Amino acid sequence: MCKKKNTILIVDDEPSVCKMLSIFLNSEEFKVAEAENGKQAVRMSASIKPDLVLLDLGLPDLDGKEVIAAIRGWSQVPIVILSVRSDDTEVVAALDKGADDYVIKPFNAEVLLSRIKANLRKAAVKATGEPKLTNGSIRMDLVRHEVFLDNEEVSLTPKEYDVLRYFITNRGKMLAHKEILKAVWGAAHSEDMQYLRIYIRQLRKKLEENPASPNLIITVPGIGYRMETPPLPAAQMA
Repeated sequence: MCKKKNTILIVDDEPSVCKMLSIFLNSEEFKVAEAENGKQAVRMSASIKPDLVLLDLGLPDLDGKEVIAAIRGWSQVPIVILSVRSDDTEVVAALDKGADDYVIKPFNAEVLLSRIKANLRKAAVKATGEPKLTNGSIRMDLVRHEVFLDNEEVSLTPKEYDVLRYFITNRGKMLAHKEILKAVWGAAHSEDMQYLRIYIRQLRKKLEENPASPNLIITVPGIGYRMETPPLPAAQMA
């Protein structure tokens, strides 16, 4: 089982910069993708849905600010600018277009890492209201993409993680099959009920005390599923 990693899309036409960033980010347990021009960056932002974009402004086909505007047309993914342009007008223009942060080259790797983590935390808070989700004894760290059950880490596949996140975010609500499939897999898979059954079964095996008689992820016959909120132990309620 592989733990879900945050994906960073590096957009830079300098191979040496891409290589250095890739080595550094991989060592920090990020998943890395690379784009060498603006059009490729926009396409990849839509196809791989990175958790954060590191964007150079001086690209061979588009100015970086055009890339920001294109991505912001449909996505709020954090965008951190990495550029040699240090003029205040460039910084302001990039931020006004929708960039979240601006780091001037050459940069300190540790400072860049702290900026990346800070923007990932802000994105998690924006999406869910907090960087962590809990439901009873289940805890999800949305920045580190870790899941704990009774303070013991549980190994989930990336898709199991996504399904669980959707359930906890919507705990207590009755969720239709198609609604879950569309949210987690996309509209093209809204009829693939078998996908959902497989992942629900896997999550129950990992999270339920008795998977054959679940009391956390409940089946609503003919409709979908509902994640229950377990009552707190009496000792915690006192």
